[in-house]
Amino acid sequence: MMDSLLADASQRLEQALKYTFISEDAIESLKFPQTSLSVSIPVRMDDGSLQVFQGYRVRYDDTRGPGKGGVRYHPSVTMDEVQSLAFWMTFKCAALGLPFGGAKGGITVNPKALSRMELERLSRGYIDAIADFIGPDVDILAPDVYTNSMIMGWMMDQYSIIKRHICPAVVTGKPISMGGSVGREAATAMGAFYVIQAMLPKFDKDPESTTVAIQGFGNAGGILAELLYHKGYKVVAVSDSQGGVYSKNGLDIPSVRRTKEATRDVRAPYCDSSVCEISNQEILTNEELLKLDVDILVPAALENQITAANAPYIQAKLVFEVANGPTTSAADKILDEKGIYVFPDILVNAGGVTVSYFEWVQNRSGLYWTLDEVNQKLQSRIIEEADRIWTISQENAIPLRTAAYVHAISRLGEAISAKGTRDYYLNGRGKSRN
Repeated sequence: MMDSLLADASQRLEQALKYTFISEDAIESLKFPQTSLSVSIPVRMDDGSLQVFQGYRVRYDDTRGPGKGGVRYHPSVTMDEVQSLAFWMTFKCAALGLPFGGAKGGITVNPKALSRMELERLSRGYIDAIADFIGPDVDILAPDVYTNSMIMGWMMDQYSIIKRHICPAVVTGKPISMGGSVGREAATAMGAFYVIQAMLPKFDKDPESTTVAIQGFGNAGGILAELLYHKGYKVVAVSDSQGGVYSKNGLDIPSVRRTKEATRDVRAPYCDSSVCEISNQEILTNEELLKLDVDILVPAALENQITAANAPYIQAKLVFEVANGPTTSAADKILDEKGIYVFPDILVNAGGVTVSYFEWVQNRSGLYWTLDEVNQKLQSRIIEEADRIWTISQENAIPLRTAAYVHAISRLGEAISAKGTRDYYLNGRGKSRN
């Protein structure tokens, strides 16, 4: 593979293969994305001009079921990034035991620069371009960075127009009025909260004596911060793309969220205010937040935030990854040598795809669950898988990330081998990986 984000991500696969036994066929199948699509999306802007945006959709693997993955709108979106995200989704779905493969999509755009009408035209144009590539039994979309339920609703509606019948199961994270599931908006944060609550006692800690810093105060990070605050954790620092705030005595998180949302521009679906606007708190940068002496660090922003350059300065005892790929493979080695426990993204942020699965099931059956039912099902599943990954880590004396990949690879290997392998066709006479 090239020296890229995907190449870095694939190093986790190579490491995990040392601790599991799957066929050579399965290993070969997981090396590269199954299908990658690049499209151009022409959009008529409000001033009459025409702009063409680049869009992507990648289905990395569908051995265990249809592709599943979000769509992100961001200026830095590239094919390499989308392929890497689809790679992570493949292992995330397997780690959680979901009947999905991994997929991801994105558009290279600054969505905050678009009006609502331009945003709608872009979203519908994206579906026009990829409609033959997706479907309820092929590849299911969901929200990601800078996409939300409104955008998912536009996408589902456009797909239904193209197919000439209502297809709610093609997209998850939709408005509830269009077939969305209760609990989906907070699902990523809820899943992370359940994992933190389940794992904290293993370190003889309780919420009241635990300090937390959260990088990324968007939907997932903001909701998680409030969940932890109300449970008694001392959230001492939070940040967004413009910087952060810190208080050694703990922040009043509900007030921080209200301040950030107070100046929301009603003309656009994105909040333009920053947590830095909060008064009477110490201002710090995102980089400074990562280096704080806290019990728990939660990277909940974008990829590659903890690198070989700053990993030596990380002081947190526990890292819970709510963002996708926030830690590079080189940083992983440093954190492991420092004795820092890193709970990986393919477990910690899997609440979103798990409740997306619940939404897909509800759409297919026509039976809808209450919020309590959704949260109970999420809690049960994610804690069960977290305990399994913890056990694999302890029994093999390996990092939690490697354990999570071992767990996922075992399931993927079984599914790939069920279709027939070299050993099977040679009646067991072939060589297998040892």
